[in-house]
Amino acid sequence: MMLNTFHTSNSGGLEDVPHGIIGNSGVLRSVLQQVDLVAPTDSTVLIQGETGTGKELIARAIHKVSPRRNAPFITLNCAAIPATLLESELFGHERGAFTGAVNQRIGRFEMADGGTLFLDEIGEIALDLQVKLLRVLQEQEFERLGSTRTTRVNVRVVAATNRDLLQMIEAKEFRADLYYRLSVFPVSLPPLRDRPEDIPALALHFMTRYAARMNKVVDTIPAETMQAMLAYNWPGNIRELQNFMERGVILSVGSVFQPPFTPLQRETKAVAAGRKTLEDAMREHILQALDQTKWILGGRQGTAAYLGVARTTLIAKMRRLGIESSRTGGYSRSESRPAAFGAMA
Repeated sequence: MMLNTFHTSNSGGLEDVPHGIIGNSGVLRSVLQQVDLVAPTDSTVLIQGETGTGKELIARAIHKVSPRRNAPFITLNCAAIPATLLESELFGHERGAFTGAVNQRIGRFEMADGGTLFLDEIGEIALDLQVKLLRVLQEQEFERLGSTRTTRVNVRVVAATNRDLLQMIEAKEFRADLYYRLSVFPVSLPPLRDRPEDIPALALHFMTRYAARMNKVVDTIPAETMQAMLAYNWPGNIRELQNFMERGVILSVGSVFQPPFTPLQRETKAVAAGRKTLEDAMREHILQALDQTKWILGGRQGTAAYLGVARTTLIAKMRRLGIESSRTGGYSRSESRPAAFGAMA
């Protein structure tokens, strides 16, 4: 596919983007349709996806188009808070409830009263605290640490995780009842590798943002650079792309984006190494079959029958993989490297 040079004029502003989320791929449009469906309700939403796929952006989009849009949107990363303090962060505490509790403090549920509470990395919550979280989801009430007074709230919960909660349930690490209470409306976010058509718009957006922050004029992405970005796997998803574009803007000395190609080159080398391993494995598999059949290619007891392929196909594969003829009608191991690799027919 031929690509033109990409300029910032190729992308529109966020004001033209539904929910402020960039991309027009089919999988992303499907997610945004789900956002529009669930946002007007008070149903609990569970957002699942790999790290860096934009789970908090989806949570904010749900809040922004919901009837709670003018109320607070409160976030809590459950993995960032020590387990001993997480209960206090969620529900608050009274003065003297524990060592260091010198003042009363309200928790995130009270902060989010009337609005939305986004619980990121929900899979990191300990089992004993999961029981208390289940209660507040069901009853919309709880007690602060050190208090006997019940506090009632009106909070819509959106949770997110990059872990397989069903697998955690099997391992007795996550409560099934909490899972089903959280996943009233599950939303799965696709990784960036499954929506490559969104990469150009995202790249231009991040380039424009960081160029403005650094007071630089960087407004062009060369076609060959974009081609390399489209071919890359982006294991860190949108977050990795964002960091990549920021580094590139720092490196750029003119208006043309100069990418830090190290991660892209590393991926290319890894793919090449993987292909070499596959070639070696196929070659070794055929050689082992030849040894088993005493290097007799045809016939009911020959190598071709052993491998389940035609004799002519086997000969073609052997030649391609560098297993060359040493005498008429026979083949032997060769140390020459294969020129190409083809799967067994």
